[in-house]
Amino acid sequence: MRIRATVAAVSGALALSALAAPAALAADSPKVPADVAAAVEAVHVGSGKTAFAADATGTPYELNASFSNVKVNKGKNIAVGTTNVVKVPVTFTLTHGEEVDIHAPDFVAGIELYRGTDFTAEEWWFDSDVASCTDSSTTVASCTATVAIDPAELLNEDAGAWKAAGFAVAFNGEDQENPNLDNVGVAVTDKVAAYNLQRYSKLTVNAAPEPVKKGKTVTVTGKLSRANWDDGKYHGYTNQSVKLQFRKKSSSTYTTLKTIKSNSTGDLKTTTTATVDGYYRYSFAGTTTTPAVSATGDYVDVQ
Repeated sequence: MRIRATVAAVSGALALSALAAPAALAADSPKVPADVAAAVEAVHVGSGKTAFAADATGTPYELNASFSNVKVNKGKNIAVGTTNVVKVPVTFTLTHGEEVDIHAPDFVAGIELYRGTDFTAEEWWFDSDVASCTDSSTTVASCTATVAIDPAELLNEDAGAWKAAGFAVAFNGEDQENPNLDNVGVAVTDKVAAYNLQRYSKLTVNAAPEPVKKGKTVTVTGKLSRANWDDGKYHGYTNQSVKLQFRKKSSSTYTTLKTIKSNSTGDLKTTTTATVDGYYRYSFAGTTTTPAVSATGDYVDVQ
């Protein structure tokens, strides 16, 4: 059973995901937890981790804060392989009331990346670390944070469309492990960004024979594979359209010779006629779940 990711607390005690558990969010906008105690229970059931004592009482108030200009991974899709933790940069603008002290030691702002229809119905998610914010004015700040995505916490079903939500919490001096929730402010801005979380892809090519006589046949083989988050290995990406491309030795531009499909194991094989010296490669356009990739060109000397 995989473990849900949680963000570190400002003093090591707060699991911010508790404040964002789907069952505890109000239906109106902005999304604000209606019962953090229920959220804690939801997190406990999902991961065995709780941020507050089970008998915590009260209801947090709606914090005067909102998120805009959110950029996840500089606006690009996120590709994750099988071993390396991917650190995703996020930036955003935090707008807040003058009464909100965003530099208080127990104020937390961050971004949650999630899969699901909306923040109240997320199916899987990753939280950022605590954002670092620089004031632009008394009520506006520019913030940066990082989301660490570990492939060990992903399944193949997680590939595809993801969204982001911004969250802010003001503890106002309350004990973070067992606060009086009536004194805790919470703000959530949902669907601040959209992107695809993708299974990292690889593509190889080999053109033979080398060298080859002009007019003779060149056989080009290769393999299209992608990360399998279920078993932590790479497997062939089957039945996918892949372009065979060529560029002359004197050129920097590839042209497409033909399009073929990968077989049941992701392997590629086709033939073409040797005309001039140059580089052959395969190129894959990508899908929602898998990023585009092009093989490094394989040079063939035509004699």
